[in-house]
Amino acid sequence: MLPRRVLARIKDDSFLLMRYFPLFIRYGSILLAVAGVWQMTQVLQVIRAQENPIPPPPVAPPEKPFLKGVAATGILESADENVSIGTPLPGLVTKVFVKVWDKVKEGQELLQIDDRELQAQRIGQEASIVVNQANVEIAEAQLARVQDMLDRLKSITDQRAITQDDLKNRTNDVIVAKAQSAQAKAQLAAAKAAVKQTQLLIERLTVRAPRSGTILQVNIRAGEYASSQNKQAAITLGDVEILQVRADVDEQNAMSVRREQPAKAFLKGDSQTAYDLEFVRIDPFVIPKQSLTGASTERVDTRVLQVIYRLKVPANKTLYVGQQVDVFIGE
Repeated sequence: MLPRRVLARIKDDSFLLMRYFPLFIRYGSILLAVAGVWQMTQVLQVIRAQENPIPPPPVAPPEKPFLKGVAATGILESADENVSIGTPLPGLVTKVFVKVWDKVKEGQELLQIDDRELQAQRIGQEASIVVNQANVEIAEAQLARVQDMLDRLKSITDQRAITQDDLKNRTNDVIVAKAQSAQAKAQLAAAKAAVKQTQLLIERLTVRAPRSGTILQVNIRAGEYASSQNKQAAITLGDVEILQVRADVDEQNAMSVRREQPAKAFLKGDSQTAYDLEFVRIDPFVIPKQSLTGASTERVDTRVLQVIYRLKVPANKTLYVGQQVDVFIGE
């Protein structure tokens, strides 16, 4: 048994513990929460110190030219769109006749695909023409010979001097000779058609300009292999005298765009010069957005309505196909 004094002391300590323990738990939790908040503040300050500040844009964005309207992004392209020149058949490029900035006319040569195989084929076909021409001459000579013999038999006044079998045989010989002559002429025509066909295939390997314009890009060189599988067009052709803007309007704003609305464009990097736009058409097909500006806040999962405007290049300005523009369409 413990002494009474010890038991009383233990009883008093237990009473104090039971009385002040809830206060200790309460204030201890508050202190822990404050310490946690302070610790999180220190962590956030370290993270912010390590972040690179976002620099301001090098050029201020253009001011809206209209009180109300729709904003869109656009890209410059040549009038009636750029033409991506391809090749009719895959093959080795032997010659490229143009370079960037060359002005070409419709039908002008652009590049040449290796045609040596077809040239060799044409040599054999031209020799076949000579052989078939000789066969025609032989057949005609044979026809003339049997025809002369038949004419002689028919010229005899006394038909009793010849037999009907001889007359019939000579007549059949003439018919056969005429058929052989026709066959030889048909073979000659087929040989000439084969040469003409090969010539057309050879001419096809010389790629020509489908319309007049300016060479914007040359993505192939002599010695390279041209194929439809190439990601880039061999040559890009366009008219840079009059440009057009292909504006991408977000599908949420598509219903706000109409034909008679005024529109202005600002080049990227030039927020002071506004270019008046002339409405051309609205492509009646909403497509996924393809022309991206590269901004970190730009949405890439949107669909856009493409509106085409014509832009005349001022005499004192130089604009290039492919430049991005900010387009504002007023109400």
